[in-house]
Amino acid sequence: MPRVMIVDNNAFARSRLKAIFEDLGWDIAGEAATGEEAVESYRLLDPDVVTMGVAMPEMDGISAAREIKKNDPEAKVIVVSALASQKDIVEEAVEAGAATCVPKPFSSEEIVKALKALER
Repeated sequence: MPRVMIVDNNAFARSRLKAIFEDLGWDIAGEAATGEEAVESYRLLDPDVVTMGVAMPEMDGISAAREIKKNDPEAKVIVVSALASQKDIVEEAVEAGAATCVPKPFSSEEIVKALKALER
């Protein structure tokens, strides 16, 4: 069963993503509320996919994605953020190693589409 780590400083967003992934039959490897927690947790949990918020305290999601990809070039990161509708943020996220970006508010269909993009 695939495993996901959900990273977002918004507890509601984490809860919503968790419900979507559980409905899809995924295991929740873990959750993090900051970029620093995400980098640390990724090393310990080794999830198949990471969903990453952008605007977070301590370390933003783009910096965290960059750090995760530096430590594991095969890491699969999906940015999920209200900022994902801004072209410059999307470009920066992809440059940092994100496979795709999903804007908030998101639907389960958008998450499924993002997961399919990882398969390419």
